[in-house]
Amino acid sequence: MTEMNEEINQLSMYEQNSQYIANQRQNFQAQELEIMSALKELEDKEDAYKIIGNIMIKQKSENLKKELKEKEEVIKIKIETLKKQENTMKTKFEELQKKIMENLDKNDKQKKDDK
Repeated sequence: MTEMNEEINQLSMYEQNSQYIANQRQNFQAQELEIMSALKELEDKEDAYKIIGNIMIKQKSENLKKELKEKEEVIKIKIETLKKQENTMKTKFEELQKKIMENLDKNDKQKKDDK
């Protein structure tokens, strides 16, 4: 039964990790939307302001667009990586869950046979 407890604990850990990864992915997706919105706002502008710390600095919108597009690319890569991690975690979770269920069924059959 201790092996079963370890497997159940592992299952719980997979679930927690999946939730953590999903939260990270959602945060990056929100950042991606903000960047897309900022890029849209910069379409017709020559100059724009960038906030650095407590000050606003005037910059050419082309420079800001370039910077935002670079950030967007990095975020897209992170999102894809997190999606892959989510899928891996989901697969491990499902495999372990199946194994636990099979062991439970096996234990139930043994108990019935013992009676």
